[in-house]
Amino acid sequence: MKRKLAVLAFFLFTSIFLLAACSDKGKDSEVETKTEGETTTGTEEEKVEEKDPVELMMYSWRPEDREAYEKFIKEFENENPGITVTFKPYKSTEYGTILTNALTAGQGPDIIQLRPYDGATSIIDADFVIPLDDIEGINDISDEYLTAARGSDGKVYGVPLSLNAGIIFYNKDVFEEHGFDLPTTWDELLKVGEEMKAKDIVPIAQAGKAAYLLSLTHSVIGATSYDQSYIDDLLSGNEDLTDKRFVESVKRMEQLEGLFPKDFIALDDKDTQAMFYTGQAAMYINGSYRLETFENTAPDLNIGILPSFANEEGGETPLVTWVDGSYAVVKASKHQEEAKKFMEFMASKEFGQMFSDDLARISAVPGVEPKHELVKEMTELGEKNPTPYLMLVYLGGGSPTTKTTFENALQGMYIKELTVDGVIDESQKSMDKWFEPVN
Repeated sequence: MKRKLAVLAFFLFTSIFLLAACSDKGKDSEVETKTEGETTTGTEEEKVEEKDPVELMMYSWRPEDREAYEKFIKEFENENPGITVTFKPYKSTEYGTILTNALTAGQGPDIIQLRPYDGATSIIDADFVIPLDDIEGINDISDEYLTAARGSDGKVYGVPLSLNAGIIFYNKDVFEEHGFDLPTTWDELLKVGEEMKAKDIVPIAQAGKAAYLLSLTHSVIGATSYDQSYIDDLLSGNEDLTDKRFVESVKRMEQLEGLFPKDFIALDDKDTQAMFYTGQAAMYINGSYRLETFENTAPDLNIGILPSFANEEGGETPLVTWVDGSYAVVKASKHQEEAKKFMEFMASKEFGQMFSDDLARISAVPGVEPKHELVKEMTELGEKNPTPYLMLVYLGGGSPTTKTTFENALQGMYIKELTVDGVIDESQKSMDKWFEPVN
């Protein structure tokens, strides 16, 4: 009898132990039998942890693009829930200082707009941004455009936005109303310019307070006084800025003074834009990005474009082009992966098409078809006969840069402190301090 009780007790103990074990196991796995429409409950370890929302701060020097960028960003955010992007632009003239301070402090933006060429290289080589060679779409962009955002190590650090062009805008209504012939050569420009002055029309609405505007105009005017062969000679070290072809370009700038507004050296760009809008001036030379400004400020303005002035009738009229700023990811950012997603968005055809359509710009992204007629025309001119913005693309080195030295020297020429030879001399001295010929 005692033996039977012992055996029974053993089985009872074993049963209780097994039941407890099964119960504990069930608590660990929480496995439930599913019927149709029911969900299985997983362990805490199996549950996917939701990521906290990420906000990216994006710096730019284009306040005028705010509305368009907010639209672009909304598209990105719709496709990437959990990531928000704040577009924070500053005045172009203040951007460099603000950006340098932010990068040096290691705080502020996750994404920044880089100046092209040497402006980008200085930030890249200082190790403030990360390479983007691995992002989707970057290798589809022209290698020529990517050069504007390469570091000294040859890697790509920025996604180029657009191909800018130096443009001679003209007011069709002013030409038609006064019967002026449209100039296509340098001599025709000088001739019709005198006719315009006789009728109290400013031939070219040129501002000079911001020196870079003079360099931009020079690039357009000089496009036919020197050509690609001179640029090749300059880069190889076989010629310098004292070459007669470059000297001729500065002489042309001196001649143009008579076609500019009175006291233009003290005028802001907005002052001369107003002259052009109101018909006080017949022509205006600036970057292709000004088309967006016209669309927003004077949508009824009847304008046409010219690429440059030929040396003789039927001669070549190249279009001055350069890559505008690119966007980069800051190395100090805590959200590099999310920022790189935005870079991939900017390298996409979707973004490129919106950029071209909303801002009337030439996109750097391949496959984009401009809808704006003048943007189409600029694109075709650029494909047919492009020439680089010499001072920006190749002479942006030095401290101060040779480009800056040249621009300031042009101002000096217009206030009679320097001659044409003085402009050349100042610029060449600057170039000699840093320039190394390209083999």
